[in-house]
Amino acid sequence: MNFDLLAKDEKSSARAGTITTDHGEIQTPIFMPVGTAGTVKGVHQREIKDDIKADIILGNTYHLFLRPGLDIIQQAGGLHKFISWDKPILTDSGGYQVYSLSERRKIKEEGVTFKSHIDGSSHFFSPENAIDVQRRIGADIIMAFDECTPYPCAYDYAKRSMGMTHRWLKRCCDRFDETEGLYGYKQTLFPIVQGSTYDDLRKESAETVASFEREGNAIGGLSVGEPEEKLYASTDLVCKILPEDKPRYLMGVGTPVNLIECIALGVDMFDCVMPTRNARNGMLFTKNGILNMRNKKWENDFSPIDPDGTTYVDHNYSKAYLRHLIISKEMLGAQIASVHNLGFYLWLVREARQQIINGTFSTWKDGIIPNLSNRL
Repeated sequence: MNFDLLAKDEKSSARAGTITTDHGEIQTPIFMPVGTAGTVKGVHQREIKDDIKADIILGNTYHLFLRPGLDIIQQAGGLHKFISWDKPILTDSGGYQVYSLSERRKIKEEGVTFKSHIDGSSHFFSPENAIDVQRRIGADIIMAFDECTPYPCAYDYAKRSMGMTHRWLKRCCDRFDETEGLYGYKQTLFPIVQGSTYDDLRKESAETVASFEREGNAIGGLSVGEPEEKLYASTDLVCKILPEDKPRYLMGVGTPVNLIECIALGVDMFDCVMPTRNARNGMLFTKNGILNMRNKKWENDFSPIDPDGTTYVDHNYSKAYLRHLIISKEMLGAQIASVHNLGFYLWLVREARQQIINGTFSTWKDGIIPNLSNRL
């Protein structure tokens, strides 16, 4: 993997770049649609590639490990071939499930024992086999195994957890460096900064992660319930420490406002289930604000979804039609809404990129931020 930094904003830390992988280029800043189980829920790969024009999508190691299982994926020739996707893929390591499955797991220095949410079967993830599993899945960018702490989190627990994450990182790097990819292309390992919302821990973790000198770095343990000001403060602190010449990936974030604010702090890569999850519940994002398509006010509104007629993908259904589909629980409603929201998120980061290149990012940011949270 290679990262070229192309432009920087003079009034903020926003930057535009290009990540080059063996499966193609990723224009940053970038939002990555989440394809948990080998699919962006309710959206066809053709739409992701041709309509949304995503440069990269995510897969979830924990879910893919359980179903369909590594043997099936490897027999297919890796996740790219299994899901018919020829662009870059990133997989998380399963570390977030250590956080989200707190009732089903036990954490020790050796690794994590957890029970499947599907059938209750017991499994074990260590730093080493988290790398092995991601080698077999075959994503272009893979993540180090970590523990994502909850919020709020006691300082002592956050410190112990961070120390273990750093020790796990050493084991991940050792395993990664002594193994090779299985499918004829290079994979890249990203470490993850932890430390909850404690400045001294975040600083220590960012410095530790930077010392490993990997090709890119991730920021984890945020957007887990902390106030937005803590999200921004921790992100700002970490971005000032992580090397400028490598991409920075803020995991699991977030709202359109979060994306723009964190781009201004120096983040290059984002992912979040919000655009698709909210779409399935009838919430649509536009550059002028948020629409709840269940509201009766849209029942006979035949204007385009975006109030000023902007389209983020190559179709533009009316509010009335989309409301009808969603109220009727038609699958097409969730699909149209999901494609729209993903299209908007990709439009937003691409527009931010162009504004950075043009030298107008900060002025543009000040103009669009107040609109993004409007309830229309």
